[in-house]
Amino acid sequence: MHLIVPFAGVLSEAGRHTAQSLSLPSLERLLARTHAGPPEGGDERSLSAPHEMALARSLGWPTVDGRLPLAARMAAHDGVDTGTRPVGLLTPVHLHLGTEQVTLTDPDLLALDAADARALFDALQPLFADVGFELLWGAPQRWYLVHDSLADWPAASLDRVIGRNIDAWLTDAPGPRDAHDKARAAPHLWPRLHSEAQMLLHGHPINERREAQGLQSVNSVWLSGSGAPLPASGEEPRFDDRLRSPALSEDWAAWAEAWHALDAGPIRQLLEGAEGSVLTLAGERCHRPFALHQTSTWQRMRTLWQRSPVHQVLEAL
Repeated sequence: MHLIVPFAGVLSEAGRHTAQSLSLPSLERLLARTHAGPPEGGDERSLSAPHEMALARSLGWPTVDGRLPLAARMAAHDGVDTGTRPVGLLTPVHLHLGTEQVTLTDPDLLALDAADARALFDALQPLFADVGFELLWGAPQRWYLVHDSLADWPAASLDRVIGRNIDAWLTDAPGPRDAHDKARAAPHLWPRLHSEAQMLLHGHPINERREAQGLQSVNSVWLSGSGAPLPASGEEPRFDDRLRSPALSEDWAAWAEAWHALDAGPIRQLLEGAEGSVLTLAGERCHRPFALHQTSTWQRMRTLWQRSPVHQVLEAL
């Protein structure tokens, strides 16, 4: 069994302070019985989040920053047939215009229902069709773009951008392969499409109604997870993302509560499981695997004496 835990460590001062007060007995015992692999990553500015890199490594994919074909994997799970062509996830979002920056709010807060999402989806389809993209419906918050240019189009993960200034995360398509490829020939294709999508969404009747009801408007879209489908040649891991929402909303009391539940549930189960099980903890900078192996009581005690406190393990992620 391989368990991946995103947002196990956080960078904010308040989050780190909360981590120092956590009591996680199952995790402490598990760390005493594991072989810790080296941390991978190390840059909170990477396009792909560490837990996405951990997933790619577990599946046997190349781990190229910003080029993990997660959209194709999600489309398959949604029953959307994209064939073998490259695909990207297009998420309807709300961009908040502040005094000095534009931030992307958590799409889950939109509570977007299928009828409203479908109307906005239909409004954007012609825009993408004009430059040769196929826009496919997956779910209210999961739309899929299909086009050959998305094979090596770097894209920032939503989990990187939520709550942050979007400027550092906007990417463009790679250069043209030939003069006949309209999408690649456009030097700033995605920023242009992004702007035109926002103009189409601005003033849309759905958004006017949402604003009148006190709801956030769907005023933009975000592209992520681009790439051609890849087969999984490694183990399919289990994800437990209960730390994600509280971390992204900086609700540290809820984050601590989620950690305690995680420790009493899946981590305790992993501790009681078979030798060779792996726990991968992912933070905002890196991910690190911990492989369970048999140890004597003396070895466990010695490891506990030598190992860094749990909060230091989490703070290093």
